[in-house]
Amino acid sequence: MPIRAAGLIIFRRLSNDIQYLMMQTSYGEHHWTPPKGHVDPGENDMQTALRETEEEAGLRESDFKLMDYKKELNYPVKGKPKVVIYWLAELIDVNTEIKLSREHQAFEWAGLERALELAKYPDLKDVLIECNTYLANLRKNP
Repeated sequence: MPIRAAGLIIFRRLSNDIQYLMMQTSYGEHHWTPPKGHVDPGENDMQTALRETEEEAGLRESDFKLMDYKKELNYPVKGKPKVVIYWLAELIDVNTEIKLSREHQAFEWAGLERALELAKYPDLKDVLIECNTYLANLRKNP
């Protein structure tokens, strides 16, 4: 049975720029990711994504708008399969404060290029590129 996790790729729009919320873990390799975490017993993927986003970044469901974008990643972690489900969400008020939990030591609102530099894993980089393309297409065809 694979390890299962879920999270939200949170973005905000500043003028014509799109910035993604990237958070640096305070453990292990100090890697950067959007808010996400393991699915707890009795939770579905979306409940996990919402809970983890509130716990890790201090953002409640009322702070963002979910987009019609969902992506499943599959990769091994320490020899075991892992599944991560991400949804894309837009921060409603660009000035909403991010409140990090002890699991993270830093955060950054990053444009695509910077987010790709921060993202260590190729599959996360691919998802960020996909999200950016999705949002660019939305702008062309609202």
